[in-house]
Amino acid sequence: MPVLVITGTGTEVGKTVTTAAVAAAALAAGRSVAVLKPAQTGVRPDERGDAEEVARLAGEVTTAELARYPEPLAPGTAARRSGLPAVRPHDIARAAATLAKEHDLVLVEGAGGLLVRFDEEGATLADVAELLGAPVLLVASAGLGTLNTTELTARELRRRGLDLAGVVIGSWPAEPDLASRCNVADLPEVAAAPLLGALPEGAGALEPARFRAEAPGWLAARLDGVWDATAFGTDV
Repeated sequence: MPVLVITGTGTEVGKTVTTAAVAAAALAAGRSVAVLKPAQTGVRPDERGDAEEVARLAGEVTTAELARYPEPLAPGTAARRSGLPAVRPHDIARAAATLAKEHDLVLVEGAGGLLVRFDEEGATLADVAELLGAPVLLVASAGLGTLNTTELTARELRRRGLDLAGVVIGSWPAEPDLASRCNVADLPEVAAAPLLGALPEGAGALEPARFRAEAPGWLAARLDGVWDATAFGTDV
């Protein structure tokens, strides 16, 4: 799995922190890692973007960012409003392929959900995954409403013939409600893909050393971790 595309069911579901956890677990397993953020929005030139945040939490990863837009909007909209060039799927795929030549794992973190547009032609992260022939990791929220957005994303991936590697819960609450507990069993069913991890609520606020030490415990073996979905389901 030299390239893994990471998307979310929407915004604020823990995608960047999950990307950092996947990177940290891979590093702990002795793999070299690069993180590619095709389009960063809502961040000034002097501010830390998502790729830099992944590096802060995970450690020694190579970071790359292809475009940055000041307004917190979908990349295509932000590009149009700023007058800056849009980032294109072929550019993203080319950058990821170049990074893959020198790294064991390249993580391509999208913006928002799978079908958020990069340009005026409607290109999306799904197009990038198709060009790369790469599996997609879906980050979902834990609670009520997540089943619908998870299934819609999974259906679109299947419609395009893309491989959904699995689902990770981006923020598992300290005190999960009934819906969250039920979703542990329901998420892999609606996604038709395995549950590959659950990050604890507030994981991104941990000190980097602790984050790196604990990250493998949040992710399944396919993501270089030791998390067990069966045991987790029993515990909740």
